[in-house]
Amino acid sequence: MIVESPAKAKTIAGYLGRGYVVESSIGHIRDLPGSAGEVPAKYKGEPWAKLGVNVEHDFEPLYVVNADKRAQVAKLKKLLEEADELFLATDEDREGEAIAWHLQEVLKPKVPVHRMTFNEITRDAIRQAAANPRELNLRLVDAQETRRILDRLYGYEVSPVLWKKVMPKLSAGRVQSVATRLVVERERERIAFVPAHYWDIQAEFDTGRGDEPRAFKAGLVGVDGKRVAQGRDFASDGTLKTRDVLHLDEEGARGLAGRLTGRPFEVKSVESKPYTRKPYPPFRTTTLQQEASRKLGFSAKYTMSVAQKLYENGFITYMRTDSITLSETAIGAARRQAATLFGGEYVPDRPRVYTSKVKNAQEAHEAIRPAGDSFRTPGETGLSGDQFRLYELIWKRTIASQMKDAAGQSVSIRVLGTSTANEAAEFGATGKTITFHGFLKAYVEGADDPSTDRDDQERRLPTLAQGDPLSALAMDAEGHSTRPPARYTEASLVKELEDREIGRPSTYASIIGTILDRGYVFKKGTALVPSFLAFAVVNLLEQHFGNLVDYDFTAHMEDGLDEIARGEAERVRWLTRFYFGDGEGDGNGGQASEGLKELVGDIGDIDAKGISSFPIRGTDIMIRVGRYGPYLDRDGERVNIPEDIAPDELTAEKAEELFAQPSGDRELGPDPDTGHTIVAKSGRFGPYVTEVIPEEAPAPEGEKKKRTKKADAPKPRTSSLFKNMSLDTITLDDALKLLSLPRTLGELDGEPVTAQNGRFGPYIKKGTDSRSLGSEDELFTVTLEQAKELFAQPKQRGRGRAAAAAPLRELGDDPASGKPVVVKEGRFGPYVTDGETNASLRKGDEVESITIQRAAELLAERREKVAAGGGPKKKAPAKKATAKKAAAKKAPTKKAAATGKRSSAKSSS
Repeated sequence: MIVESPAKAKTIAGYLGRGYVVESSIGHIRDLPGSAGEVPAKYKGEPWAKLGVNVEHDFEPLYVVNADKRAQVAKLKKLLEEADELFLATDEDREGEAIAWHLQEVLKPKVPVHRMTFNEITRDAIRQAAANPRELNLRLVDAQETRRILDRLYGYEVSPVLWKKVMPKLSAGRVQSVATRLVVERERERIAFVPAHYWDIQAEFDTGRGDEPRAFKAGLVGVDGKRVAQGRDFASDGTLKTRDVLHLDEEGARGLAGRLTGRPFEVKSVESKPYTRKPYPPFRTTTLQQEASRKLGFSAKYTMSVAQKLYENGFITYMRTDSITLSETAIGAARRQAATLFGGEYVPDRPRVYTSKVKNAQEAHEAIRPAGDSFRTPGETGLSGDQFRLYELIWKRTIASQMKDAAGQSVSIRVLGTSTANEAAEFGATGKTITFHGFLKAYVEGADDPSTDRDDQERRLPTLAQGDPLSALAMDAEGHSTRPPARYTEASLVKELEDREIGRPSTYASIIGTILDRGYVFKKGTALVPSFLAFAVVNLLEQHFGNLVDYDFTAHMEDGLDEIARGEAERVRWLTRFYFGDGEGDGNGGQASEGLKELVGDIGDIDAKGISSFPIRGTDIMIRVGRYGPYLDRDGERVNIPEDIAPDELTAEKAEELFAQPSGDRELGPDPDTGHTIVAKSGRFGPYVTEVIPEEAPAPEGEKKKRTKKADAPKPRTSSLFKNMSLDTITLDDALKLLSLPRTLGELDGEPVTAQNGRFGPYIKKGTDSRSLGSEDELFTVTLEQAKELFAQPKQRGRGRAAAAAPLRELGDDPASGKPVVVKEGRFGPYVTDGETNASLRKGDEVESITIQRAAELLAERREKVAAGGGPKKKAPAKKATAKKAAAKKAPTKKAAATGKRSSAKSSS
């Protein structure tokens, strides 16, 4: 039996016992070539080889066994030689179906092959799945293959355009580019936003009775029958959308408040309605990601990583699903546990049945829920840390989904009073009381907007009747400003992508990870902020590849892939239309379309400077994205834009402030030895000093000037300033001392000893050995004898080389480890740590403002990276020369590569 992961294999092996050998493929075993070096020699001359897809022959993919999977494939083949049957037990979605197909194609088994599927790893589920296998579903394989080919064509054809016109090493993707556009468009809205200012009055009224609550607050809603303007009445340009409202300014609000002070009031009306709140459905992939972000501070990627571990170890059902339905067994388990924990009165007479509203919901699975016929409480699982917290979230949501509605009363009160100027002022207050908590006893959903009331939050108002007299305890005029639309968080971006039906929910976590890793987006707190680079990329794609980042077009492509999965569309024809276009339309009244190949074939009219330039409103200043980052440009005068500044913060005032700052270039004087001018400058990596090498003298008239190779041209000496130096105060003598580094102290053991400054601070070096110095000033004072003593001492490693510095800030306890989290200063800048895990602050994170939630997210991502093998690794020992010779004498092995009709890999879109 072959599954994808070793952890899954270990769990399943324990359930099947003797007679079964359970082994892992360790994910995908083959894919389209990732580089030219992976293309088999026989195909290197083909015009389509770099794509890995033969676009002229029915889009036939070229697939190769991944280099890091060859040993595992050989192991699987060897095990198969002794097997009587082969069970392909990969995940039950399209991707899992494709992995199973690839295994069958590569292993070429001579024994019966069965496709085995399950959505939870429990003893009963595994044994039942083994007893009821099925055939491979080639329609699902076809759909997944099409998706992979589509993403390859998009990425490999569009990305080179970005390299040529924006910056090298950029990437484009079918979903990642659209996701980036969403984030950029939101920032454009924020940049264009003009705040509106308005005032109202907040009053506190007293009933004069002894029962509680006696006092309550209400806001001004109308004056003389005219509604008072609120934030919703203003457009994004700061103008009123509705004219039939009263727009109060500060003077008007304060004046009215003064005229109402001390006046009598009475209840104009009381309206009470029954309140009912139904339970939330069980989790599917996207809602789990959103709630884990809101409640636990997890990134979408980390949520899926933790969920994967819970699934593989038999704690929850499969976590990549669009479904919100529960099996009858699961419904029974949830109802029994709800009755046990909260009482029978909290469980409805009939089970609740949920139906997915997600268009083209994926064919696999039920909702994400605790595994098994009866659910373990979180305390019974033995889990800890983040796995415990995520399991608890899933368990609570599942139990709550089978509980009764919450019920109560919502109340609206209107209060009327007359000012000394005979103005009729009306105030309003709303309240909510919960008479039966129902499912809220088990679970309350979070919200993206922290100002939103939770579902279990009550606002109690006094019991009042029309005509009841009231007195005003306070009458305060309050000013307000409209706010720009909130930036996306990971949770809200996932929701937006799903609402627009863009991409597959199972890929959203990797998509968000990609746009963060590529530098298109960075985080400020939990908010996703686009970089200026993202503006340039989106600009180019919108202007020259509009369809490829069009939301409806991208969603329609997803529909087409679903049609292929259902057998309603043919793969080759669909890909042909996308890549080569369709000059005759689609036959159903659709317009003729231009294919991807034609779009990328003519990029001569793309103005590289134009698409990377953005004017600042009301100024002659341009923001430009250059090869080395964004900068401001005004009539040739340039200044770099700080890395951590968000696009909407770069206002006209901020731009003028940046231009007003000293450029940092200071001419210090000539070097007495060389005559070269010494200059202090501000660079990308901090302040430094350098020398100006004079240009070569022009050749005499009539003679041709000799060309000097760039590598042979003299290079100016440069040196970074010490930490205690500044551009404003550095002298020529200081600069010359810096440029004298590295400084040779003498020889020890036949090796020269030098003192030099590096990225980790000052140190002395002898051959390949080095020792840190206590301060940068010691670079000029350390002697050979002192160096000898330092080399005689054992080398200290890690952050403990010096006395531990006091933390910069204490943030609180990490929700995952329960240990106190602090911010410290390290070699690479500030980082957060709980004493076990360290995580550097990212672009946009600031020591002064970082929260415990953001710190917990950084630590969680770091743990995930280390767990996945991305942490620091020891260097492999050097191979002996004799081993190399022996290896060279081995007979050459046959190259194993072939083309075929299908290929699949986990898609980053």
